[in-house]
Amino acid sequence: MTEKNSTEDSGLQESFLSHLFELRDRIIKSVLAIIVVFVCLVYWAPDIFHLFSQPLLNALPSGGKMIVTDVTGSFFVPMKVTMLVAFLIALPVVMYQLWAFIAPGLYQHERKLIVPLVVSSYSLFIFGMAFAYFLVFPTVFEFMASYNAPLGAEMSTDIDKYLGFAMNTFLAFGLTFEVPVVVVVLVRMGMVPLAKLREIRPYVIVGAFVVSAIVTPPDVLSQLLLAIPMTLLYELGLLIARFYVPKPSDDDSDTTTKPDTQATT
Repeated sequence: MTEKNSTEDSGLQESFLSHLFELRDRIIKSVLAIIVVFVCLVYWAPDIFHLFSQPLLNALPSGGKMIVTDVTGSFFVPMKVTMLVAFLIALPVVMYQLWAFIAPGLYQHERKLIVPLVVSSYSLFIFGMAFAYFLVFPTVFEFMASYNAPLGAEMSTDIDKYLGFAMNTFLAFGLTFEVPVVVVVLVRMGMVPLAKLREIRPYVIVGAFVVSAIVTPPDVLSQLLLAIPMTLLYELGLLIARFYVPKPSDDDSDTTTKPDTQATT
């Protein structure tokens, strides 16, 4: 018995180490993909930052400019923006590496769900960032700039502070646009019944306005620009989730088609 147990322990240890080495290789490939894209884009870093800051520049008065208050800001801020763009471009590769790592441990019906989820998650995140860039930024900046004239103040924003504001806004709207994916996953995995998600709709609407009040600038307009899409996307998720409600046949197939990585007892 002791020899058998030691053999099983060594097998489990080897399996754990092999998965650890595979995870390391997947992470290295993902990082290399981001670095390669970054190196290809770094020459155009100033142009990328200019495009990135265009919504604010358009809202500034005639002759208005952004300022740099940090000695190294004029170099590192464009590099950070370029790295962000490189990450977004390489994100499909990162998602593929993640999918390739977890796919052997999934059931057959879960593997079929992964690809649509990855594609929809990436697309919705990009759409959320585009929504913030093309609609939210111009609206908020023009609204804020309108308060400077009565005060006799000149609007000059530090590029590092603008980067922080833009990153937080991109993240907020990118995650907001993932709401339909979250709803579909909750229903498809049987975590929350679709009827329950419909029942808590009023609480979700209130929560959307609370979240928007926390993550957006302190003005009603920008809060509405986040809360309303979040509510509409939740409704879209409920609509799509109708087609992903698990059926009894799915549970039966799980017992016959199990992941290859599960150990037999």
